[in-house]
Amino acid sequence: MLSFLTFKRIIELYMPILKRVFFFVVFVSSLTFQTAHANELYEMISQFEADKYALMRKYTIQESAEYYERFSKFYADWSGALKQVAFDKLSQQGKVDYILLKNQLDKELYFLKIKQKDFEEVAYVTEFAAPIYTFIRERRRGAPVNAIALAKTFDEMLGAIKGSREKISKAIPFSSWQKADKASDIVRSLRENLKESCEFYKGYEPLFTWWVEKPYDTLSVSLKLYEDFLRKHYVNTSVKDDGSGIIGRPIGREALIKSLQTEFISYSPEEIIAIAQKQFAWCDAEMLKASQAMGFGNNWKAAMEKVKNMYVPAGQQPALIDSLAEEAIRFVEQHNLITVPALAKETWRMRMMSPQAQKINPFFLGGEEIIISYPTNTMEHREKMMSMRGNNPHFSRATVQHELIPGHHLQQFMNERYKPYRNVFDTPFWIEGWALYWEFNLWDKDFPKTPEDRIGMLFWRMHRCARIIFSLNYHLGKMTPQQCIDFLVERVGHEYANAAAEVRRSFTGGYGPLYQIAYMVGGLQFYGLRKELVDSGKMTEKDFHDRILHEGNIPVDLVRAILTNQPLKEDHKATWKFAQ
Repeated sequence: MLSFLTFKRIIELYMPILKRVFFFVVFVSSLTFQTAHANELYEMISQFEADKYALMRKYTIQESAEYYERFSKFYADWSGALKQVAFDKLSQQGKVDYILLKNQLDKELYFLKIKQKDFEEVAYVTEFAAPIYTFIRERRRGAPVNAIALAKTFDEMLGAIKGSREKISKAIPFSSWQKADKASDIVRSLRENLKESCEFYKGYEPLFTWWVEKPYDTLSVSLKLYEDFLRKHYVNTSVKDDGSGIIGRPIGREALIKSLQTEFISYSPEEIIAIAQKQFAWCDAEMLKASQAMGFGNNWKAAMEKVKNMYVPAGQQPALIDSLAEEAIRFVEQHNLITVPALAKETWRMRMMSPQAQKINPFFLGGEEIIISYPTNTMEHREKMMSMRGNNPHFSRATVQHELIPGHHLQQFMNERYKPYRNVFDTPFWIEGWALYWEFNLWDKDFPKTPEDRIGMLFWRMHRCARIIFSLNYHLGKMTPQQCIDFLVERVGHEYANAAAEVRRSFTGGYGPLYQIAYMVGGLQFYGLRKELVDSGKMTEKDFHDRILHEGNIPVDLVRAILTNQPLKEDHKATWKFAQ
């Protein structure tokens, strides 16, 4: 038999190997666990996303008949494949994923067809360009080029462009600036892809460089002039800029309703506006209470002015943000509201936003990094003061936890670790709604300590109400960008430059038409679900919050379906009246 000391030496000798074996077993077990819980459609969803982006990387002329035809076929093929799945045999998680994929296919095809219809109405502006399109398609596989013939083709295109421009200039102008923009975008897409194709051969094919370089340069300039001409060729009664300098694209009521349906929202645009107005009325009453507590009576704007002027000096904003972030983390942990992994607390960080970016994002942005808006030396004095006043400590107290923990940073941290394949279905109603929900929840738990804190939180709550009202009315054709700016200044108390930046961000920042309503509407969804499951005693608050972050970034209506084990059909439609 081995002595104790001998046994001990053997254990010490082989312990590093044993540790590696142990952690390998744990790792494999973890992968097996995640695969088992990824459910039946995990691979199908992953393949759909991979296929889509593979095609997007190949068919780069997005304003072309080729692009629209290929992607119409893509969605039709995938819809056919999904129909082969036996929905009734799926688990609850599988049924949710089926509904999500079906909805994604329907949504993307619907908006593709709208864009295709707009394209077909003005596609004649490049009817002369078939040889260029052929050259671009053949270049994808590196086809040999007859440089002399291509130079001749490019030279002939100059006359074709001139003829097309003369013909269009004599015809009735486009009926709207949107159509003019679409026509111009078709030429821009062609020009940019032609540039890429020529750069592929330039320098590698000696004859190509010698023959084609100059004709291409001349053709590129001609296409750019044609593109600019088309963008301005519309009737004077079509107003593109109302004087604000902000040019968006209102989508209209029909597209708004379809967008809401694809987000599994059971309300009409008008009903959502009414919900926002009701929330606004609550904010007004609470704002008056805070104003009175500060000694300003019913003059809440004077109370807000005092709060704005409590900004920290230049250079001290990062220290403030750090302290506010730590305060929010302590609060949710001390109240046992949610699990905050140690690594999530460790890995958040901050950086400053450039003056140029602050013209679009006058406040914070967040995630793993919190991006701070605060003045820099290159700003005008007036800009500096508006930035400091708009990012004062009491306004910031509501937004730091929104951006970091328990908001966006914790959200993204968990997304990368739990059902990440569902990120293909990402929705602002889950992303922004979750962060806004925490503003509701922390308010209820007396997170704001002073009247000034309450004014800071109420400012943002009023801001979310206003976002719903101005963005939906804009897309319904009832408000212009300038009216939206004025509304934010008068109704919410924004600094003018910050209001202009907010409206610019809403309509030209690359966000979808429902993005700005998603904050409060998504927040109300989570708030309604919390009442249903936590206030009723069916779940603890911590379990409720943890479960949400384990289900991935999906419409809240389907989060509810998972948490309540709701019976589902493959053509699921939202009926949930969460705002009641």
